[in-house]
Amino acid sequence: MAPAGVAVASGSGSADTTAAFKDVYSKLKEEMLEDPAFEFTDESLQWIDRMLDYNVLGGKCNRGLSVIDSYKILKGVDVLSKEETFLACTLGWCIEWLQAYFLVLDDIMDNSQTRRGQPCWFRVPQVGLIAVNDGIILRNHISRILQRHFKGKPYYVDLIDLFNEVEFKTASGQMLDLITTHEGEKDLTKYNLTVHRRIVQYKTAYYSFYLPVACALLLAGENLDNFGDVKNILVEMGTYFQVQDDYLDCFGDPEFIGKIGTDIEDYKCSWLVVQALERADEDQKRILFENYGKSDPACVAKVKDLYKELKLEEVFHQYEKESYNKLIVDIEAQPSKAVQTVLKSFLHKIYKRDK
Repeated sequence: MAPAGVAVASGSGSADTTAAFKDVYSKLKEEMLEDPAFEFTDESLQWIDRMLDYNVLGGKCNRGLSVIDSYKILKGVDVLSKEETFLACTLGWCIEWLQAYFLVLDDIMDNSQTRRGQPCWFRVPQVGLIAVNDGIILRNHISRILQRHFKGKPYYVDLIDLFNEVEFKTASGQMLDLITTHEGEKDLTKYNLTVHRRIVQYKTAYYSFYLPVACALLLAGENLDNFGDVKNILVEMGTYFQVQDDYLDCFGDPEFIGKIGTDIEDYKCSWLVVQALERADEDQKRILFENYGKSDPACVAKVKDLYKELKLEEVFHQYEKESYNKLIVDIEAQPSKAVQTVLKSFLHKIYKRDK
């Protein structure tokens, strides 16, 4: 369950927003390459330049773009000032930098081959385990960017705390995923809904869903302590998003979603296997235990057949409907109409998505 190359929510912006966003990347990269705290050599400049383009670019940038969209909605405007646009884009890029840092290191831990349709960074010739240090540099860039552009702002400390807390939650979720999935013998009895939910919330939901909105709230001058409900709703949304991802991994059309699912082969603590374990009789459990986590296509087919036998597609569609209805009720209980609009824009981007 990687924090996924999957897309994340928001009314992600117009062509103008996207163009402005890309321009800010070039400026931030330039600043990182001219950072006076280090005496760069030509070789190190080339390395950082290439490393940033390879890892920070290449995604859909939905997390980053959603900072801008959410900030506009919270301010109640269609157009931001130049300064507001720059600051919102900068925080959006900080989230993209954070994502790059996680993915570079995740891919090493998972021994992955490809990411976003190209070899993982550590698989690139001459990179190898230098990628570990590159991950550390990516994380440090966030602190440098925040210091350069937000120091002196009344919410600077809140931003630092926010990024630190979300990073800690995500790293802890990754630890849980790794020790549950990889430690010692493969043991399906470790997998249940509580474990799945905890991994998903910490590993994916906080940084993919809560962080962009929290950044927009801070930009809008809000105190995050007043938005506990909003945090909970976004974490729920992130959980629902990952369940969709687990479902699409097995039942989605690979041509359409752009990747071939391997959760069964990879022995992932997927929502589907957890649901299957809850519903299976002893014979069906034996099929799962004997075939789950094996790369032989015949074993994968047996697991998929069992999922169909247990009607997990129906179970998912029921879950999807119930989750949506509950989220709508919780969103509409929010006192701020602008906050409701932000949350609904996220939800409607992902509801019933098929890739």
